[in-house]
Amino acid sequence: MMVIRPIQEGDLKPLYRLTELTGIGFTSLVTDEAMLQKKIDRAVKSFAREDINQPTDEDYLMVLEDTTTGQIVGTCGMLATVGLDEPFYSYHLGTITHASRELNVHNAVPTLILNNDFTGCSEICTLFLEESYRHSKNGQLLSKSRFMFMAQFPQRFTPKIFAEMRGVSDENGVSPFWESLGRHFFSIDFKQADELTAQGNKQFIAELMPNNPVYVNLLPKEAREVLGEVHKNTAPARHLLEKEGFRYENYVDIFDGGPSLEARVQDIRAVRDSRLKKVEITECPEEPQATVFLVSNTKVKAFRCLLIQRNVSREGSIKLTQQEADALCLTHEDQIRIVELSSDPQPNNV
Repeated sequence: MMVIRPIQEGDLKPLYRLTELTGIGFTSLVTDEAMLQKKIDRAVKSFAREDINQPTDEDYLMVLEDTTTGQIVGTCGMLATVGLDEPFYSYHLGTITHASRELNVHNAVPTLILNNDFTGCSEICTLFLEESYRHSKNGQLLSKSRFMFMAQFPQRFTPKIFAEMRGVSDENGVSPFWESLGRHFFSIDFKQADELTAQGNKQFIAELMPNNPVYVNLLPKEAREVLGEVHKNTAPARHLLEKEGFRYENYVDIFDGGPSLEARVQDIRAVRDSRLKKVEITECPEEPQATVFLVSNTKVKAFRCLLIQRNVSREGSIKLTQQEADALCLTHEDQIRIVELSSDPQPNNV
């Protein structure tokens, strides 16, 4: 059985193993044991807090566990806020108009403007699924489990939430956008810049990045073509978020030009359509033609989420097997949150 749960103190080694599979450009997890342990500690403390009425600096990191083998095969995360302790930078793709009546010229020129517009917003991040598990709707479970947590605990997040999507780079980690813009100001490789920001070192951005608008037309064609586009492995994740209600509003990453998608939490489909039901633990015959549901408990520290395939009526309780109830840390007549799982491609990483 595949189960989503909060990361635990003993998960350092399996989490480190996953970071070795992510590749260049996956900045929310780095292959560094000390930093990973720090992230685990922060997540454990965040899930342990029961008295949260508004979001602050919480970092919720969850993992996908194959209970048959005990192996951790994926991660997903949520940041309660960004940009409060250190600046959060992005580019906004806007327009500057140049006009001359005398020459009868009117040009609308696209520009990139450095900003901190996402300061104070919640972010979903750190989505990665091991390649051998990219089947059986595991990717959907991994990504959408975050929305079940948000639906149950809306006070832990801001009304608006966003996701920074991984931009285009080749198999060697070379980003056309970085090579055409960032390298001229930072004089370092894309990989090194990514690693510095992953380590929390963002002061160099303020020191070296130009505050003046960047005229997009002056960038090489290969940089313009990837602006607002995602890495090939991230395309399914983008599609899934857009199906859930996220939209691209012309914000892009300052390093690789990848898009930032945003949504109002209450407008996310899985949040809006989820509902609470009471649990009935009983024998459940297999129903291969039934609807697939995301189901989660209503706990914080012991949050659990998994998929079931069942015919469920709008009224009354939901039937779970004893194995499913145990995996969800539930007993008879406990409350459970459910929502239909829409049919989307498998998201692999952000």
